[in-house]
Amino acid sequence: MKPRGIRGVDDRLRLRQVLERDRAFLYGVFESTRAKEFARTGWSAQRIAQMLAEQFSMQDTYYRSHYPNGCFDVIELDGQPIGRLYHDWSGSEARLIDIALLPAYRGAGIGTRLMQAFVAHAAAKAMRIVLYVEMDNAVQALYRRLGFEAAGENGVYLRMQRPGTAFDGAQGMPVRVHASDGAT
Repeated sequence: MKPRGIRGVDDRLRLRQVLERDRAFLYGVFESTRAKEFARTGWSAQRIAQMLAEQFSMQDTYYRSHYPNGCFDVIELDGQPIGRLYHDWSGSEARLIDIALLPAYRGAGIGTRLMQAFVAHAAAKAMRIVLYVEMDNAVQALYRRLGFEAAGENGVYLRMQRPGTAFDGAQGMPVRVHASDGAT
């Protein structure tokens, strides 16, 4: 599948649809976001590895069953996979299901640029954006700068949303309206 560019970011950063061959990479991204949390449990390395694998599988199953029209994308920089972006545009609102980068690419502005493009695309379509973020996740500051506001809680997650109003950031990001649509 041909990678899809992200307008308003740069030619080096691309999205492409997740393929079966990406499973190990996606597990690595997931593991990088949860390993510290599990390390604090005091469990053995074997038990942690088992729990991470189970959690990854359950999360993937959940996302795919709850977002059957979702877009599950690998984020690539210069053709190398560096993260994942899961999103759904099938309803009246844009839903950011998940965004995660490998540790080496965090803090470099890549996530910010992706989010600016995502918000700009939703604003151009006058679509509200909804996302959930862990209560103690520092990325909330970025979301607030992009116009998101708290709109409730769901267990350990804060529901945040942004109205589909004008955005003065990056230009739009081409997205697939349906998971089977590979258009840019």
